[in-house]
Amino acid sequence: MSADVLFTGGPVFTGVGLPLEGMAVSVVDGRISAVVPEAETETLAGPGTRRIDLNGALLAPGFQDAHVHPVGGGVELLQCNLTEAENAEQALAAIAAYAAANPEESWIVGAGWSMDHYPGGTPTRQLLDAIVPERPVFLMNRDHHGAWANTAAIRLAGLDASTPDPEDGRIEREADGHPAGTFHEGAAELFAEVKPEVSPDLVYRGLLRAQEEMLSLGITGWQDAIVGSANAPVPDGTAAYLRAIDEGTLKVHVIGAQWWERGVGLEQIEGILARRDERASSGSAGRFELGSVKMMVDGVAENYTAAMLEPYRDASGHDTCNHGISFIAPEIMREAVTRLDAAGMQVHFHALGDRAVRDALDAVGAARAENGPRDNRHHLAHLQVVAEADAPRSAEVDAVANLQALWATHEDQLDTLTLPFMQDGAERRQYPFGDLVRGGAKLAAGSDWPVSSADPLAAIAVAVNRAVPGYDAPPLGGEHQRLDLATALAAYTSGSAYVNHRDHDTGHVREGYLANLVIIEPNPFEVPSDELFGTAVTSTWVEGEEVYRAGRVPPRTDSM
Repeated sequence: MSADVLFTGGPVFTGVGLPLEGMAVSVVDGRISAVVPEAETETLAGPGTRRIDLNGALLAPGFQDAHVHPVGGGVELLQCNLTEAENAEQALAAIAAYAAANPEESWIVGAGWSMDHYPGGTPTRQLLDAIVPERPVFLMNRDHHGAWANTAAIRLAGLDASTPDPEDGRIEREADGHPAGTFHEGAAELFAEVKPEVSPDLVYRGLLRAQEEMLSLGITGWQDAIVGSANAPVPDGTAAYLRAIDEGTLKVHVIGAQWWERGVGLEQIEGILARRDERASSGSAGRFELGSVKMMVDGVAENYTAAMLEPYRDASGHDTCNHGISFIAPEIMREAVTRLDAAGMQVHFHALGDRAVRDALDAVGAARAENGPRDNRHHLAHLQVVAEADAPRSAEVDAVANLQALWATHEDQLDTLTLPFMQDGAERRQYPFGDLVRGGAKLAAGSDWPVSSADPLAAIAVAVNRAVPGYDAPPLGGEHQRLDLATALAAYTSGSAYVNHRDHDTGHVREGYLANLVIIEPNPFEVPSDELFGTAVTSTWVEGEEVYRAGRVPPRTDSM
């Protein structure tokens, strides 16, 4: 059969190793039909073949994001979105403008403010009161581990000086104990009963808006890191995914990681398995599956809730009694992971501090000892601090290291709110990607969007450089923690496809695989490493259909 689409004129990254030169890629009926020398293309082309001249650009497998919150990210793009604010003044101006433009909204809700824009990372209620005094305001921060609220919202939630901190969070307080305006981790849930719910229609529009954004970045599949719970910190997108499948608007394939309710015990496993099996029996299961479970083991380092082996220090450099928060007791986690593993479920861990990483690895190791080798492909996301002794353990227990590489650089939040409060030498253990590779770990990659940008190429550039343009600092953790370009690209393509159990038909440019492809300009293998930040996806293909092209305005989906 002649090709529907024929790509020629550029190198081909197949998903591993260095790119192939002088090869052409043929697509028939949505799948790659051949990868052959360009001299043989005349035998593949016909009168109806669409020829794509890469003109030296790189053809690669479509990216897959192994840890992302697309529904939350899309909804936030439609709400009060503060991610573009570069300082506190810009954030406040954006809030005021949004409030003025949306007078009918009873609450101002949104997300995206940066902790490093405020002293101690904790903005006050008075800042919000000055611009929105009457209506309640509730805004999650960029990492979604804390919230900022004004006095009206605090009053409606019934919070005052007598309100105790929840077990899984902390309220920042004024001198008399009254809530100051910032609420960490589980303390943000104190507003759950009074703030407006996200409507099913908004969730659906958020999903479609997110898909549009991610396709423009070359992302053709993902693992949604939290689905299946009304108690999770992001809207549940399950119904939206099913609606999108029914209406034919979901273009990508998605693995949903069901939220592990940390306030509930082992009894929730039965329901998790039932939801997985119900979805697996659906005729459209390939578009949206529920074969993973998300366990949030700890918090984040910038608010001192990441679970650490050594205590945090105070502003004077003295040890405190705070080792962070373990949201799941290690013994419960080991039993849960063992039972889930035996039932064929994948476990997707949020493990950020070195104690959380160790506890998660212990749990996977316990499951492997009890059940023997299995193909569930458990993975640990974030891995901000990994003890040197634990770097080789991912390979030993067969757990995948899921990297959020965009964070692996010196920047204000790390340098002002995190490293000064960690033990001496902690900088050397930040995001130790090189050590993980040398220890034999399999790699996947994701963004954690909307915590940070979903752009895979920006994350790959940081993984290679361990630094960002315009920030005068040495490579975070040292030169030995850098990844080479081929390894970083593989993590975001074949590595994430492996985690998603989709490596049988995606993640590689290979005959018989789905034609989920991206074109990247300029070819990143031809530019100096510090110029990788200038590379961009110019075309995205899903199952042989071009779904994004740079310069073409896509149809809007957020008003459907």
